[in-house]
Amino acid sequence: MGHSPHVLNPTGGAVGRRAPMKPASGLDLMARVLDNANIAAAWQRVRRNGGAPGVDGMSLEDFPEYARAHWRRIRAALRDGTYQPQPVRQKAIPKPNGGVRRLGIPTVLDRVIQQAIAQVLPRSLADARSVILAQAT
Repeated sequence: MGHSPHVLNPTGGAVGRRAPMKPASGLDLMARVLDNANIAAAWQRVRRNGGAPGVDGMSLEDFPEYARAHWRRIRAALRDGTYQPQPVRQKAIPKPNGGVRRLGIPTVLDRVIQQAIAQVLPRSLADARSVILAQAT
């Protein structure tokens, strides 16, 4: 039985026929998420949306002072992969027709981080799709 010149990968297909993938535009995704302008825009969006405090009890009004005091540590934890989001606060909202709707309320910090990711990820996925399509032609 002969050996194939291609190595099969676990998800199927031959690895040897594929061009190596590079990050979209060569940019570090986490650097884009943590960019000061992106974080500032994420905070503005979260503040505009309003909302109740999460399990930590921190209000939107208290967040700027907390962020100024702790951002360097939070940024480092996000970069090195050690950041752990807080549990969400559970709230039961009565439905008009009976029953309840369960609502999870993240902390303000976790909402800012989620928003910062949401502002970068869709564009990065579109960039990656463009690279993949360009390589396929």
